[in-house]
Amino acid sequence: MQPDHSSKEIVSGHSSDVIFYVVAIAVGAITGTLGTILHLGVDRLLAWPKMLRPILGGEGPSYCLATGAVAAIMVVLSVWLVRTLVPEAAGSGVQEIEGAMAGLRKIRWARVLPVKFFGGFLSLGSGLVIGREGPTIHIGAAVSQAFSEWMRLPDRDGRALLAAGGAAGLAAAFSAPLASILFVIEETRRQFPYSLKSYTALMLSSVTSGIVTEAIAGRRPFMALSVPDISLLWFPAFIVLGFFLGILGVLFNHALIWSLDLSLTIGRRISYYVFPVVVGFVVGVLLIVQPEATMGGDNLAVRLIGENLPLTIIAIIVVSRFIMTMASYSTGVPGGIFAPILSLATAIGLLYGLLLSSVLPLPAGVEATFAAAAMGGLFSSTVRAPLVGIVLIAELTGAYSALIPTILTCLFANLIADWFGGRPIYEVLLERTLALAGNQAPNTTPRNANSSPEIGGWDQR
Repeated sequence: MQPDHSSKEIVSGHSSDVIFYVVAIAVGAITGTLGTILHLGVDRLLAWPKMLRPILGGEGPSYCLATGAVAAIMVVLSVWLVRTLVPEAAGSGVQEIEGAMAGLRKIRWARVLPVKFFGGFLSLGSGLVIGREGPTIHIGAAVSQAFSEWMRLPDRDGRALLAAGGAAGLAAAFSAPLASILFVIEETRRQFPYSLKSYTALMLSSVTSGIVTEAIAGRRPFMALSVPDISLLWFPAFIVLGFFLGILGVLFNHALIWSLDLSLTIGRRISYYVFPVVVGFVVGVLLIVQPEATMGGDNLAVRLIGENLPLTIIAIIVVSRFIMTMASYSTGVPGGIFAPILSLATAIGLLYGLLLSSVLPLPAGVEATFAAAAMGGLFSSTVRAPLVGIVLIAELTGAYSALIPTILTCLFANLIADWFGGRPIYEVLLERTLALAGNQAPNTTPRNANSSPEIGGWDQR
């Protein structure tokens, strides 16, 4: 009688899966811890302008000059860390993860991890208009890469763990584990190795990160909004909003790439630190004279809705945040564009509501619904992930009564962006990175994207 090896193989396979799931949980826990510590630390650090006020004897020109100088120093230090130690740590980590999952980039975790953490601490704390998810997503991928190397995981499992780490980083940034899972599915659909094993690991890592984040920072919607129930008669207004956001999303992506190219040109011709110094100084001054134009804007949505600002002020905030988002992301510091997109969209939604109210009587509180729907709409037209936009806004705001209006806005924003030739921003950023690294024209894929000895912080966003 021949021995039955099949049952042993099944048990061995299950044991291997369990070990992989435990690793995914560990990645989620570590990423959630590091991400939450970073965010809480940044929240405390952002109080530095108030600490300077009594030292300088109150507000005035000298106070603005001092805050500008401090912010510029913080930005330059962050850029220096990136350019000196790990250029690929600049900007968001999403495109680097996608590149690594496709075998086109390499995550040097031992360098990425400290630079993203401390560089992100400086850049976010300076007041730049960048998102906290940029550092935490890359941190999660770095933690995953470390485990993959230590355990010598096969390529397929390593790619799955990278995705799980990225999702854990996003969950830590926004306390939105479901949107984080969907983001990986929708954003990395070409690179993610779909299987029960990889999918389970993704969910475990994201949920664990969310649990750890809530355990440390508390449980609450990240941008809690109270919105009224909307009559069916107003649904066409959200379709129109989606149309405008679809066009704006395409313009946003083009403007971001143009800004990156401009900062790269300045860096090559003069110095790679000139642009960060100027932007950092401007941000430092704006922290005093127009704080709405600074920082990632995590709490801006709730504050703007509650302040009932006039149309002119909201329009100024829209323009200033658009410009400062482009400038901040192009400095070459660690930072993302998720939060800036959401805060910009909030102001746009409020502006849209105020313009509409000038010709039509609006239901009470509907401006908050426009703001929530606009967040999902602009996210959909720039990132081109409408399902993520819908779920992300629901998790961030807790405004489930705005679900249908948000779906309509996201749907048409994504559709219009596609009609106007808009492409996912992270896909474009990855292609730009690969083109610069391989000295090839955009929209091409070099065989080895890690061989270039000169990949500056500018080149990687």
